[in-house]
Amino acid sequence: MSLPTAADAQRYLAILDRELSKYPIVVRLEQQVGVQKNYIALGLTAVYTLLLFLNTGLSPLLANLIGFALPAFYSVKAIESTGTADDTRLLTYWVVFGGLSVLEFWSKTILYFIPFYYLTKSIFLLWLVLPQFSGAEYVYRTFLRGYVRKYVVNVKPAATATGARTAQATTTGFSTM
Repeated sequence: MSLPTAADAQRYLAILDRELSKYPIVVRLEQQVGVQKNYIALGLTAVYTLLLFLNTGLSPLLANLIGFALPAFYSVKAIESTGTADDTRLLTYWVVFGGLSVLEFWSKTILYFIPFYYLTKSIFLLWLVLPQFSGAEYVYRTFLRGYVRKYVVNVKPAATATGARTAQATTTGFSTM
């Protein structure tokens, strides 16, 4: 594997520029500031990463912002879309994120002293939510699914009032009726 070249960097900058051009607010910012939008994005990303790396008082907020803002954006897009694949992917993310948040709450004092914890957490949250990696699905299938199926939810087909078939989730020991 060879090292990236200047041509590779230019190609990646062109891709970033094309993607950022889809957002009118970014285009307006570029026009107002007079700096190319891809350099603005890279500069903000560098400052954001530096603040996470330094483990400042803002680090917990910045890490949780990554864990909430990007998935919330994807969730709104999924709500407005007609397909269900992205809905399932994002529901899986929110289940995993919620579980990690509860786990982190009980171990926050210990985790704060781990070097680069919030930077590592941010990278992990990006791995979970970005569709290129499908990390949430992996964590769910590998660590949570067996427990959820065995102890939390039984899925039974049920007919709705209109006669259409749906899946009715019944919590173990409790009925939804």
